[in-house]
Amino acid sequence: MIDAIRERFPVEREIDNILTRKMHRRAGLSFQLPSLDDLVTATTAMISARVGYPVTLERARWLSGGASKLQVAFDLRWRGVDGAADAVTLTPMVMRMETAASVTESSRRREFEVLQLVDGIIPAPKTYWVDSDAEFLPYPGLIYGFASGVAKPSADAGKVTGLGQNYGPELRAKLVPQFMGMLAALHQIPSSQFSALPSFEVPQIGSNESIVKQVNTARRIWEEDRLEEEPVMELVYRWLISNAPPLDHVSLVHGDYRSGNFLFDEESGAITAWLDWEGAVLGDRHQDLTYVTMPIFRHIAEDGQTVLMSGMGTAEELFDRYKTVSHLGVDPERLRYFGIFNRYLVAVLLLAASARAAQVAGTHQDVLLNHLAGLGYIALDDLLENFRRIVE
Repeated sequence: MIDAIRERFPVEREIDNILTRKMHRRAGLSFQLPSLDDLVTATTAMISARVGYPVTLERARWLSGGASKLQVAFDLRWRGVDGAADAVTLTPMVMRMETAASVTESSRRREFEVLQLVDGIIPAPKTYWVDSDAEFLPYPGLIYGFASGVAKPSADAGKVTGLGQNYGPELRAKLVPQFMGMLAALHQIPSSQFSALPSFEVPQIGSNESIVKQVNTARRIWEEDRLEEEPVMELVYRWLISNAPPLDHVSLVHGDYRSGNFLFDEESGAITAWLDWEGAVLGDRHQDLTYVTMPIFRHIAEDGQTVLMSGMGTAEELFDRYKTVSHLGVDPERLRYFGIFNRYLVAVLLLAASARAAQVAGTHQDVLLNHLAGLGYIALDDLLENFRRIVE
């Protein structure tokens, strides 16, 4: 079955490795939540092996949030990467590890490479080490620096992070310029730097091959994980393949750029770190632009009428700001295409990946994933409505 799916839906090499590993892992396995002590022991052994001398972990604790990965925060007592520091220091860090199944089955190696590349370009956690083959940890994971800030304002803290997040007028005014300015900076990273991403395939301008592979990735996940058939997914897949636009510019695409996926200082309004880079790809900037406008991340402004995308502004306001700061342009046809692509992807992740991960007891977030699977039917309806609007 795995070979047949791989042949029908070709994807990037590293993505193929990850999805194939998922299917083999699924056979007869279920997720057992490791104890905090066991993770501390494994993480200590991993870091000690990487730096070449014994280290200790202090104040280890679980981090809340995250529908797909386990995270443990700790203070590392060490003498630096090469052990040459004059004094022992304490550095706050986070261990981020996969579970047996996930909403977003992804590569810790790719996530590690991307975080290293964007260091100094937009705020993101500093990366230290990756255990991409689970040599030390129960599942693949990475170690990065602890980033300060909050993911949602205290005045709107009761919601699932990012879903209809309301920042309020004062905080919104501070966040919007950063939100779009950092997206522009991400998309403007020169292609000469993509050699730092050996686990990624660099697309060619004028070709749509990379976009087709992304569509195939979503379709492959659908074939592997869905619990029931939905005919619209076949129709939309065929349209996405037939209408995949050639690239006019190769950008590093975050893949999950939205409210809830960045930390900020609530007092100053400064964005301190962008998180959740596991879905990053090299591709078309319009993928990020349309993801920002997904319905699940919107809410109505204080006037009771204006729709704020990712809690930031109207689509027109955000796209105009992006054009001004990026000088890359925004193509309405590509917006329409990737608007369908992102809706297709979200439907896959909710109706297939989330539902399957919960069914096989593959994660620590079964309750949340069942909730997300239910939202999948809302996402499917939104996909169908927008698809009809384009093809009719």
